[in-house]
Amino acid sequence: MGSRIAAHLANCGIPSYLLDLVPAELTPEEKKKNLDLGSPLVRNRIARTGLESARKSKPAAFFLEEMAAGVSVGNCDDHLSWVADADWIIEAVAEDLEIKRGLLERVVKFRKPGAVVSTNTSGLSIERVAAGFPEEFRRHWLGAHFFNPPRYLHLLEVIPGPDTLPEVVEAVSNFADLRLGKGVVLAKDTPNFIANRIGTFCICHILRVIQEEGLGVDEVDQLTGPALGWPRSATFGMLDLVGLDILASVTRNLLANAPSDEARETFRLPAFVEKMLDRGLLGAKTGSGFYKRPKQPSGDAEILTLDLETLEYRPRKKVQFASLDMARNIEDAAPRIRALVQGDDPAGRFLWRTLSQTLLYAARRIPEIADRSVEIDRAMKWGFGWELGPFELWDAVGLEESVRRMEKEGQSIPENIARMLQSGARQFYSVSNGATKFFDFRPLAYEPIDQLPGVLLLRGGQTVPPVIRKSADASLRDLGDGVACVEFHSKMNAIGPDIIAMMGAGLQELAKNFDALVIGNQGANFSAGANLLLLLMEIQAENWEEVDQMVRRFQQMTLAVKYSPKPVVAAPFRMTLGGGCEVALAAPRAQASAETYMGLVETGVGLVPAGGGVKEMLLRVMDALPAGTEALPAIRELFRTISYTKVSGCAEEARRMGFLRSSDGVTMNPDRLLADAKQAALEMARSGYRPSHPGPRSDVRVIGEGGLAELKIGIHMARRGGFITDHDAVVARKLAHVLCGGELTGPATVSEQYLLDLEREAFLSLCGEPKTLERMAHMLRTGKPLRN
Repeated sequence: MGSRIAAHLANCGIPSYLLDLVPAELTPEEKKKNLDLGSPLVRNRIARTGLESARKSKPAAFFLEEMAAGVSVGNCDDHLSWVADADWIIEAVAEDLEIKRGLLERVVKFRKPGAVVSTNTSGLSIERVAAGFPEEFRRHWLGAHFFNPPRYLHLLEVIPGPDTLPEVVEAVSNFADLRLGKGVVLAKDTPNFIANRIGTFCICHILRVIQEEGLGVDEVDQLTGPALGWPRSATFGMLDLVGLDILASVTRNLLANAPSDEARETFRLPAFVEKMLDRGLLGAKTGSGFYKRPKQPSGDAEILTLDLETLEYRPRKKVQFASLDMARNIEDAAPRIRALVQGDDPAGRFLWRTLSQTLLYAARRIPEIADRSVEIDRAMKWGFGWELGPFELWDAVGLEESVRRMEKEGQSIPENIARMLQSGARQFYSVSNGATKFFDFRPLAYEPIDQLPGVLLLRGGQTVPPVIRKSADASLRDLGDGVACVEFHSKMNAIGPDIIAMMGAGLQELAKNFDALVIGNQGANFSAGANLLLLLMEIQAENWEEVDQMVRRFQQMTLAVKYSPKPVVAAPFRMTLGGGCEVALAAPRAQASAETYMGLVETGVGLVPAGGGVKEMLLRVMDALPAGTEALPAIRELFRTISYTKVSGCAEEARRMGFLRSSDGVTMNPDRLLADAKQAALEMARSGYRPSHPGPRSDVRVIGEGGLAELKIGIHMARRGGFITDHDAVVARKLAHVLCGGELTGPATVSEQYLLDLEREAFLSLCGEPKTLERMAHMLRTGKPLRN
C-alpha cells in the first residue's frame, strides 16, 4: 500500500521517500551475486520491490512509467533520518497496534516540529496509536486512510485524534483535495471508520445469506455488480482483489473493538471463509481465491469459480434470473434497483435481504460513525465505487414502503428513521429547482448539501446552473460570469443529432449573449462516441442520404467549435472515445481530468473517424514537424495510433499521444473539472482570445501517393503475417488514404475541407461493407470488438 501511495504522490508531482524493513535473509538471486546482508541493494530490497511492483501493477499505479523517478527508496534502519526533510510522514505498515507504535517511536526522534504525521490504518484507533507521544506530535497527528488502489479510488478518510489541531485537519484536507484529487470525508475515530464499517457489514452479511439462499459465487457477482450500481468486480471479485486476509483483519478488529455493535456477530466469518484462509486461498495475491485463472496450453486463462460447499474449482456458470434480465433494460440506477428488490425470484429475495439489512445498519451508525447521511453516502461512493450511497439507495427503493415491508418481516426500525417518518419526511434527499438538500436527523429538517468553493455541480449541489435550453440528450446551461455550458446526458453520452443540434445552439448563444462556452458534463464518462445504434439503423434502412448528412453536420459542428470567434473549452474525463474525442480535439482548449482515456477507436467497428478526428490529428503532427523533416515516420506512428484503436491510460499519456496539447490543462480532482474548465474559458476571454486562424486552413501538408504506398506495403505484410484480418486491411487502407491526402502524386498542401471530404467518403464506403455491419452489431450486443 505504501508504494501505491508513493506512486500517486509522484503522479501529482510530489517527490517522496519510500522506506521499508531491512531483509532478514538473502534471496537465492542475491546469493548468486555474492551479496551479503550489508549490501545496500539487499538492505533496500523490500522498498525497491514494492516500487517495482507498483511500476508493473495493473491497473497502472503511475500515470507514466518515468514518474517512478519521483520515489526514492531506502530502509527504516539506515534512512529513517530522511523523515527530517518531510512535511508529511505517512505510516502504512502492518495493521498491528504495537508495530505501528514501535515505528512511530523511532520517527519521533527525527521528525521536524510542525511536520504532519498520519497513519493509513483501515480501522485501528487513531487515539490509541499515538497515546503517550509528545503533545506537539499529537497536535499534528491524524488518520489519513487511502483506499486501494490510491490512484483510482477517490476517497480519503481524514480522522482527527483528540488533540489534532483544526488547522492541521484543514491543511491535510485541502492538500488532498487540490493536489491529490481526493474526495475527503471527515470520519470519527470509531472502529474501521465509515466506508469499511458499512462495506464490511454488507460483505459479511452477503457471506451468510449466500449459503442460506443456496446461491453460488457466480450468481452473487452477477447480482452485486453493475446491475446494483456497484463496480464490475462485484462482491467476490473485489474480495479477490483486496485479499481475504485483509477482510479477516478488518472483521477481527470490529469483533474486538465494537462490543456494543448490535450486529457484531455478523462480523464472525463463516466456516468456509476460515477454511479458505487456512488453505491460503486469499485471492489475486496467492493466485486463487473465489476465482482462479489457470493458464491453458493455448495461453488463454480460463476463469474458474470456487464451489463454496466443496472448496473445489469448477467452470463458471451462465447465470440467468428473470428479475435481473428485466432490470438490465432499465438504464437509470434508481428505478433499476427498485425493480430488482421487488422481484419475486431468488435474485429479488437475495437483493432485498442484502440491501434492507445494509440500509438498517447504516441508519443505526448515525451518529456513531458520522453525524449525517451525506458522509456515509460519499464514503461508500468514493471508497467502494457504489453509484448510490446507502441513503440514496434507500430513496431509490422507497423509504416509506420499504419500512412497511421491514416491519411486516419483523425488523426493528432505527429510532432516527422512525422520527424522520413521524416528522413527515419521506426521502433522505429532496431536489427543488435542481438544488439538493439532505435530511438532517439532528434538527429533523432538510438542510443544504455543503459544497466546497471551486466545485461546480450541474446537479446535486446547493445551487445548480439554470437551464437555457433542454432536449432529450443534451442541455444548454448558464454557468454564470458570462460562460455557457453544453451538457451531454444521453445514454453513455453517445453523440447523435440531438447533441450536435445543442452544440449548434450553444455556439449561437455564445455569439449573442456569452463570453465563453464549456462543453462538459458530469456523467460516468465524457462520451463513449457516436450513437452507433442510430447509425446502424440508418444503414440497414439504406438511408444513405441521411447518413451522409449526419456526418456532414458533425463535421460542420467540429469546425464551428474550432473556429468560434469566442473561446470554447472542452472538459473531457474518463472515456472520451470516437466522436467524443473528436469534440475534444476540435475545441481550442481542453481542460482534462487526470483520468482521461482518449482515443479514436472507430476502426474497432470497421469504420474510420469522420468528425474531423483524422484531420485534426494530422494537422497536429504536421505542424509539429520542423521544416525539412521527413514526415513519413510521424504519419506511420499516427496511423498505428488510430488503426490499433490506441486509448490513453491517463491525461498525461493523452498529451504524449497528441490527443491533448501542451497548452491544455489537467485537473487532478474530477469534482473540480467543470469549475476549472470555466475558469480557463474566462481567462481566454479576458485575455482577448482570437482563434489561431480566422477560418478553416488551406495549408495542410500531406505526403501523397508515395507515403500511401509505404503504408499499404505495411498493411499487406501485416495481413500476410496473420496479424490482421482481410477486413482489418480494408479499413486500414481507407485510413491510410485519408492520412496521406488521397492519391496525390506527391507531397502537397490541401484544405481542411478536402481532408474532411476524404474522411466522409471513406466512412460512407465502409458503412456499405457487410463485415463492418457485423462489427457494429456485435459491439452493440456485447460491448466488445469483433475480429472478422
